Amino acid sequence: MKIPVQRKNVRLDADKSRVIARFYQLNEERSRILCEQVLAMPEDAVQLTLQQVLRDFAHRHRNLTAVFRRHFLRLLPLLEKYFQKTEADMDPTRQLLLGAYFTHEYSIEAAAFFNPSMIEAPDQTGLTEGEKRFIVSMRATGEGHISSIEFRYVVLDAENQVTVIPPKNRLEEAQLNKESVYKRPEFIQKVREMGIPEEEEIISSVCRILPETFDYTTVRSAIETIVAEREAVSNKTLTVQELIWLADSHYQLQFSLDTDISERIIFPVSEWENRGIEDARFVKFTYPSGRVTYYATYTAYDGFTILPKLIQTDDFVNFNIKPLYGKGAQNKNLAFFPRKIDGKYAMLARIDGRNNYIIFSDKITLWEEPILLQTPTRPWELMQIGNCGSPIETSEGWLLVTHGVGPMRTYSLGVILLDLADPSKVIGALEEPLLTPNEDEREGYVPNVVYSCGSVMHNGELIVPYAMSDYASSFMTISVERLLEKLLEKRELSVSREQLAVGSLSSP
Repeated sequence: MKIPVQRKNVRLDADKSRVIARFYQLNEERSRILCEQVLAMPEDAVQLTLQQVLRDFAHRHRNLTAVFRRHFLRLLPLLEKYFQKTEADMDPTRQLLLGAYFTHEYSIEAAAFFNPSMIEAPDQTGLTEGEKRFIVSMRATGEGHISSIEFRYVVLDAENQVTVIPPKNRLEEAQLNKESVYKRPEFIQKVREMGIPEEEEIISSVCRILPETFDYTTVRSAIETIVAEREAVSNKTLTVQELIWLADSHYQLQFSLDTDISERIIFPVSEWENRGIEDARFVKFTYPSGRVTYYATYTAYDGFTILPKLIQTDDFVNFNIKPLYGKGAQNKNLAFFPRKIDGKYAMLARIDGRNNYIIFSDKITLWEEPILLQTPTRPWELMQIGNCGSPIETSEGWLLVTHGVGPMRTYSLGVILLDLADPSKVIGALEEPLLTPNEDEREGYVPNVVYSCGSVMHNGELIVPYAMSDYASSFMTISVERLLEKLLEKRELSVSREQLAVGSLSSP
């Protein structure tokens, strides 16, 4: 029999007006023609056109002229190549207009807004007794099914009533830094793990000329050297593109301090993530020393290969991003435990697309030797199971919200309980799903789906943010005490039967 849950009458809906100003990528020939036309425009036409653009769009973006300037700077190699123009050869107004022509608005939530993850916020100031502030991360999907990560503030009061803080609406992409240093053995290992198309000579040639430690520029230089040496190889060769994508996958992001958290968008930073970044699972991680940081896993996708990646932040202003390595860092559905266990990091995974696994590691970026944790056995989960974010520590064990896929590809939420000292052991599981789509939740971008990427515990209840068929998200709550009682019922019944059997054998 199912445990009753309380669905909250609160929704996080998509908002088509939330747009970011992105670089408008054209091929080289079209870019050349457009630049030629703008360079030929009379000065008065340049002034008038730029004024019209700023009048129509400046109120929709934070510091739009700075965006135009960044996009103009990306054009400089082309301007120098075809027109022998440097930055000093053009007045600032024409520079900004060139940048404006190579800018477009992208509606980040136009297609779907879903798969929330919820964690305690670093900032707990200004609240009343019993309240707590949380950050909810969302997967936002726009034109072309390109996904990004958004954030919202949510406050829970003493009765766990949910208040979603209205988002601000001048969105900003972060400043990008690609000065990370790579180690050659790890880079080569990830090349092998990714299953990059078999052009071994290209891979070996590039890796052979890399030093023991190197940066992004060195990788690009090595690739360009091999391309120049081999007539049959070009920058469009799939193997070359995948190598560049991997080199491109270490970076830092920094947002302006004066942005609201709802204005910070983690968007794919290059064409090598051009199909999006998916399903961030955030966790508040506490080290034995007491130091707290925030980790998340997500999946990057370029249309050919998926790459599991790690986000680390202390303040949700500065983010460090890098790939995850090892046999366990494959496929999707990775989620960290919120602390070390016996001195090791622990992570949940679904490396085969069907079963739940657990992995332990000395390094948070390297995950080898996955251990089978759970296989689908119940009718509502027979197609596949997976985690719905990081487990939550309780006095009785690790509480883990799961998802299962059943007939008609219906997604439901379940719960299992893992042993506190050895979480590779499942000590309790709900026979019935905790949540299934009701009539108000089953229609959407992907029908018949409820899904979550991370829950929290507050004031004695488990609070689960969940997506409704990918079109919006809401919240449900359930008593942790009642849930633990249900999870432990079978174990207690089994123990009682064993005791009875022992008693009958020992009686005269």
